[in-house]
Amino acid sequence: MSANLLHAALDDQVLDSQRIFRAALKALAEPGLAQPLIAVPALDPLASATYALCLSLLDGETRLWLAPAFDTPTVRTNLAFHCGCPIVAERETADFALLDAQALDDLSGFCTGSERFPDQSCTLLVQLDGLDSGPTLSWSGPGILGQREVSLPVPTTFWQQRAARNDFPRGLDLFFAADQTVLGLPRSTRIAPSIEEVA
Repeated sequence: MSANLLHAALDDQVLDSQRIFRAALKALAEPGLAQPLIAVPALDPLASATYALCLSLLDGETRLWLAPAFDTPTVRTNLAFHCGCPIVAERETADFALLDAQALDDLSGFCTGSERFPDQSCTLLVQLDGLDSGPTLSWSGPGILGQREVSLPVPTTFWQQRAARNDFPRGLDLFFAADQTVLGLPRSTRIAPSIEEVA
């Protein structure tokens, strides 16, 4: 491990990690609503929110798969030092995966859990440039009163990939991170075209 690649992490490892974790839980409990995260120094190419989620959710027992955009010596060194998470080469064995928008074209291989153990699925941490500049879609399901209009800037193929791997209770849970905010998309959320676009 090269010491000159190490960067700052959380000021208070326990309290800050708990704050980030609560925000992440709230993001999944209220799908489509962006939640603010505490300020964490960005770790190029990881944005502040993405790095914060890693520092809170990853540990020595969580296997992580990195998309090529994030597979850098700096990212590997800091996640190994601050989180202790093993980084795996095969996505099939990952508990978490760190993705960018380009990697959303192909979600094959990520574990969606089983009927008996749906909680053993892979959780996807997705870094985007923003959370509200894409086509508007209508979200519904647990945690949403009626419907919620969400405009994530993700490729159309992502929604097809997600639908093909979503057989509740099996499926993939996702966190979308941008700047210092996080937005959750649990497997229980249903996606449909926007009411305005259909009308």
